[in-house]
Amino acid sequence: MQTPSEFVREQVTTVRQKAEQVASNVAGSVAGSLNEAPSVSAVSSQVGDFIREQRSAARVSLRELARTAGVSNPYLSQVERGLRKPSAEILASIARGLKISAESLYEQAGILDRRSGNPDTVAAIRSDSALSERHKAVLLELYETYVREQAATQTVPPAPRHPKESA
Repeated sequence: MQTPSEFVREQVTTVRQKAEQVASNVAGSVAGSLNEAPSVSAVSSQVGDFIREQRSAARVSLRELARTAGVSNPYLSQVERGLRKPSAEILASIARGLKISAESLYEQAGILDRRSGNPDTVAAIRSDSALSERHKAVLLELYETYVREQAATQTVPPAPRHPKESA
């Protein structure tokens, strides 16, 4: 028969072993996820840098943007520093606060594929304050269509001439 102190000692030993096993599993999981972290933080940092640049260009304070986007000031600060990866809904709110297209933030976050064409041209269209969001979207669509058509005509060889045409 076990004494109460032996029983407690045995239980404590079992709990310690389980705790060490769980800690080991957690450490392994964290080490494995650290290998993926640079790409996630790189994307978060890229989005944050883009938001900060847009906010500075619009001359909007962090506090003001947080208020108009409906997020907390500390959260927006963490997004800008690349410590948080915002959801698509938060990106849309931030875009509304910055008066830019949500699509541009989605591209920065890797949610949408980048448009074809010259990035400087696309950036110029997006940054033109004289254009409404609708006008920007239409111009970007036209520009992208033009770029695709130009690329297609350059890769398609000319049709062979009929022998009678060359005479």
